[in-house]
Amino acid sequence: MIFLRSFVQHITPRSFLSPLNARPYNYIGRSHRSISTPSRRHDTRVRKTARRTAYAAAGLGTLWFVDKEFNASAIGRNIRTLWTCAMITLDYKINFQPGKADRIPQLHERVADRMYNLFTSNGGLYIKIGQAIGANAPLMPRPMQDKFARLFDDAPQIPYSSILSVFRSEFGHPPGGPDGVFEEFEEQAIASASVAQVHRAKLKSGEWVAVKIQKPDVSKQIEWDLGAFRMVMWMFENWIFDLPVYFAVDFINNTLRQELDFMQEATNASVTAAFIAREPRLVGKVHIPKVYPEYSTKKVLTAEWIDGVRLSDRGAIRRLMGEEDPNHPPSLSRVSPSLEGVRLKGGVKLIMQTMVELFSAQIFSWGWVHCDPHPGNIIIRPHPSDPTRPQLVLLDHGLYVRVKEPFRREYATLWRGLLAADWNAIESVTRSWGIGTPDLFASATLMRPIRYGKKNENGKDELKQLNEYERSMRMKQKLKGFLLDTDKMPKELIFLGRNMRYALYVLGNNQAFGSPINRIKITGYWASRSLTTSTNLTFTQRAKEYWHYLVFRVIMLSIDLAFWASKLRHRVRRILGMSTMGFEDDLERTMRGFVKNTFGVDVAPGAFDG
Repeated sequence: MIFLRSFVQHITPRSFLSPLNARPYNYIGRSHRSISTPSRRHDTRVRKTARRTAYAAAGLGTLWFVDKEFNASAIGRNIRTLWTCAMITLDYKINFQPGKADRIPQLHERVADRMYNLFTSNGGLYIKIGQAIGANAPLMPRPMQDKFARLFDDAPQIPYSSILSVFRSEFGHPPGGPDGVFEEFEEQAIASASVAQVHRAKLKSGEWVAVKIQKPDVSKQIEWDLGAFRMVMWMFENWIFDLPVYFAVDFINNTLRQELDFMQEATNASVTAAFIAREPRLVGKVHIPKVYPEYSTKKVLTAEWIDGVRLSDRGAIRRLMGEEDPNHPPSLSRVSPSLEGVRLKGGVKLIMQTMVELFSAQIFSWGWVHCDPHPGNIIIRPHPSDPTRPQLVLLDHGLYVRVKEPFRREYATLWRGLLAADWNAIESVTRSWGIGTPDLFASATLMRPIRYGKKNENGKDELKQLNEYERSMRMKQKLKGFLLDTDKMPKELIFLGRNMRYALYVLGNNQAFGSPINRIKITGYWASRSLTTSTNLTFTQRAKEYWHYLVFRVIMLSIDLAFWASKLRHRVRRILGMSTMGFEDDLERTMRGFVKNTFGVDVAPGAFDG
């Protein structure tokens, strides 16, 4: 037995012997415990994956909370922006194809929805960017025209608690209450825009004021938003549309930053008021609300309260001017009790003429241009010293562009050339700006079709034969030909182009009010006259400008005749009980046909409304 035991120990590996009694292990049991089965490995992987997922979710949740509470959701907004742009890019790459031409309208609809939802979800500066895009809505596909028009409505209000925190941080006291800055402060805002909202308050000296308070998240979001805007413009130029848009980014970003400084807005208002005080044709007709610097900071602006009617409320404007139209339902909007029963002299014509002259003076005489002049920023009130006359009040002075003297002269020369049919002058100016299609630029400037050179009589028939893909490609080629050299283009044109939204509003309001004025003629007079008063002209140059101005006045007789012929036709048709169209109606109809035939874009009937 001893021999056998020694023999077994000799032939059995040491690893199979028990360290206690040197007996062999149960080989089968040992192998079962030490070698994992597939189900055990699967359970382990599941546990590891679940643990990693939980860690990732916790990390992302923490990041989301920190971003929301301390960074105004700036990172989340950027992710939403990049995701939306990626979806738009992918959609266009896949579906904008010759073989899918019949589905391109649905593609435009999806893109319009995505962009509109992005702008409204992110809010703040995105609304302003969307409004800038909407200023060119008539050249966009029809779904985008419809969507972007909504961005000019009032933005949602934020809770008073958020406004209170901004006000306390600026003044160290609440706006109202026993230790408040004001005697009274209305917590319910009277208006809300993309970056601020306005509350009514009463000074301790008794005057009522409008207090504009910046929304708290805007200052935290702006650099993130402008960075995203830069990235998106680069993507649109290089990946999606292959159109020159990135060149404008730096100028736009620098200008938009200034709009968040309310002390700069106060300065802008003072500069504009000084210009008006020196202009005999506008003094007394236009008013800039007085700013109270002692109640203003970079995030709070306090100005005098104005009781009046916004120009956007056409029914109330007609009632205020004593020109209610029996063919249109009366306005249901409420007006200030102080204006109930008030009827002003001069009619709507006086208001429209003052508005056109105001913005013509800004562009051609002062070189100081308000870049957000939509009807919501214009109020009509009785003149304080003569309550029977109207006075136009201009609000929101956050965004101005100062136009340099050489560009101002070139722009005035362009306008004079447009109305005098001086094609050499038009082409000389536009080519110097790097614009390759002077006729398209002229049409966009006047908001009326302009063609010169050889006319293509078969253009309409050719367009009818094109499918949606071919029309879109045609429009893209024309837009690429529009800007041949972006280095030459004056950057001021970017915001003057935004100011063209004002031209659309003037057209729309003038049209809605029955075309009481000839806006093209008034603007042309200001442009031509400004060239005769330019500084640093020699005697010969000034004499030459006066001669051009005299010739221009003679040429204007033809526009006068067309305008009054339209007015006479309008009046006769009204007497006969027939449907009528005013001067601006004729221009809009012709302009819509021009855009349709040139770009293949179906312009919505309300695209030129104010």
